[in-house]
Amino acid sequence: MRSVVRTGRRVGGAGAGRPAGHGRARGVLAAVALAGCGALLAGCSPEGGPAGPAGASPPRGAPSGSASASASAPSAAPAKGSVEVTGEIARDLESPWGVAPLPDGDLLVASRDKGTISRVSAASGKAVVIGKVPGVAPGGEGGLLGLALSPSFASDRMVYAYFTTESDNRIARMRYDEKREPGQQLGAPDTVLRGIPKGVVHNGGRIAFGPDRMLYAGTGETGETGLAQDRKSLGGKILRMTPDGQPVHGNPEPDSVVYSHGHRNVQGLAWDQDKRLWAAEFGQNTWDELNLIEPGANYGWPQAEGKAGLAGMRDPVAVWRTDEASPSGIAVARGSVWMAGLKGERLWRIPLAGDRPAAEPEAFLQGRYGRLRSVVALGGDRLLLVTSETDRRGSPEAGDDRILTLTVR
Repeated sequence: MRSVVRTGRRVGGAGAGRPAGHGRARGVLAAVALAGCGALLAGCSPEGGPAGPAGASPPRGAPSGSASASASAPSAAPAKGSVEVTGEIARDLESPWGVAPLPDGDLLVASRDKGTISRVSAASGKAVVIGKVPGVAPGGEGGLLGLALSPSFASDRMVYAYFTTESDNRIARMRYDEKREPGQQLGAPDTVLRGIPKGVVHNGGRIAFGPDRMLYAGTGETGETGLAQDRKSLGGKILRMTPDGQPVHGNPEPDSVVYSHGHRNVQGLAWDQDKRLWAAEFGQNTWDELNLIEPGANYGWPQAEGKAGLAGMRDPVAVWRTDEASPSGIAVARGSVWMAGLKGERLWRIPLAGDRPAAEPEAFLQGRYGRLRSVVALGGDRLLLVTSETDRRGSPEAGDDRILTLTVR
């Protein structure tokens, strides 16, 4: 694998309402990180090592009714971790976004701007287009976004996709038939949910099946901040639905797929070993967030950004300055949440002790691979990491975009 170390790279906005082209070199990155090492941050590392902690004051008390509440303290992940880049599965990908590992180890990868899904061989790295998703209308931050496999994929062969059309964002499922010719292997889309608001920015897009075998989706408020608090809108929400797109028994409102509200732009969803749902969210100009999601909870946007302590609204568990994060995909491995940073160009580790951080977040791979879009847990200590330099906000170099394999501790 060629060692890729990026210096003097210009970085743009991250899809959070911040302008593209806001350039800075690695030296500036280091200065930004070290500038925060006052009352809010401590123990920053020198350039080239894991970055120091990010975030404001320690998190407020755990949400009431948390699944981890018990008389005994939960086991905690170690305060310090490590990341080793062990390989490169694929390169020269165009605007990769969603990734879904297949049972045999190959990957399905969505191209946001081309509207295609490719199968990437884990052995050779070769990418072959299996089909184009009809109706995708790429533009701004919209296009073909998240992918997920049906919990019954072995029998139904259904691939779920979240994508932007001319009129909305929606979720559809398509049957994947490997016996057909490449490029023609996706069946006609069956729309599961339509009517998610679309915009030039803040389209959300991450989908995932939870431990309950229900489908979850993170949406954005499209720049219309009022949608996040509008319980009748699907924008600025986390949604929970059956695989057929119907409201789930146990949702806050029995006739609604809305699971939580008050979000700005959710692009990361993952569950820990105790089946708690975590979500990464873009802030505006000050704080990006990692939230612990509870059904029916209000996460504050637009009244709150970061840890505001407002009555009736949930504060995030951890926060970052927007230049350090602009969080996209997340995954849970080895007792920690691993969070990809777009504008921050780094991978964050948040060690957990039950429903709160066990220690301050650590940053890895800072500036080495550019913007980071998706993180996928492969089990044990293995992760996939997808870069995002060809999304019109990066500075692509030879080989971009890539899918890397990581070993983490």
